[in-house]
Amino acid sequence: QVQLVESGGGLVQPGGSLRLSCAASKIRFSIATMGWFRQAPGKQRELVATITSSGGTNYVDSFKGRFTISRDNAKNTVYLQMNSLKPEDTAVYYCNTIPILRAAGMEYWGKGTLVTVSS
Repeated sequence: QVQLVESGGGLVQPGGSLRLSCAASKIRFSIATMGWFRQAPGKQRELVATITSSGGTNYVDSFKGRFTISRDNAKNTVYLQMNSLKPEDTAVYYCNTIPILRAAGMEYWGKGTLVTVSS
């Protein structure tokens, strides 16, 4: 079955960095546009960045210059390098395809990985 497994989150101090990974299985990863999303406490999930199958990237303005999305098609993995982290970056981070994966008529999301930015 389709699976997205995010990892790499944790507790980091303001100004620090983290690299998130998302391993995908049972999807045609090499031809999929992938995205990173996040959901902060009490807020809706929001898009962070996308990357096409050929490596073209796009970022929501508020993340430009601090976050970098990349992918390794041989490993079916998409990454998010996050630098200069701020407390407001605290959220659960998810990856997904664009458009969002659906299974049994519902959107499919992995469990995400929690990033906490705090001193």
